[in-house]
Amino acid sequence: MRIKVNNRKDVPHEYVEQSTPVQARFIKLENIHMPSGKFAISGLRVFGKGSGEKPAAVKTFMVLRTEKDKRSAWIRWSPVDNAYAYNIYYGTAPDKLYNCLMVMDNTKNEYWFKAMDLKKTYYFTIEAVNENGVSAPFTTLKVD
Repeated sequence: MRIKVNNRKDVPHEYVEQSTPVQARFIKLENIHMPSGKFAISGLRVFGKGSGEKPAAVKTFMVLRTEKDKRSAWIRWSPVDNAYAYNIYYGTAPDKLYNCLMVMDNTKNEYWFKAMDLKKTYYFTIEAVNENGVSAPFTTLKVD
């Protein structure tokens, strides 16, 4: 499928979406011509979902805020077998979990969090991630 063969614009960060979904195992990017003779790629991303099962939901999740320094917390969860990463959402209201930490190492099931305000209450949830999607989020926890 040739998408940009006759392109005459310099669009370094263009988002190109297919008109219909494509099932593929590999993609091929072929350079037809470069006026300068140098071809480089930065930040190629392909979006989609696999054909397998989404990861199961995280079963246990805890956030332990330290007593000496309320700006820090130890976050721990039960690992999910078919997950390769975890999204930990947090915020200062249960319906405003606008911040997200992604823990990419599936062998880790803990995170030392050091970004809270001393006097604010925080809320946390977690979801497991794999190539087929994301799990249901864990029940939101209130952390004083």
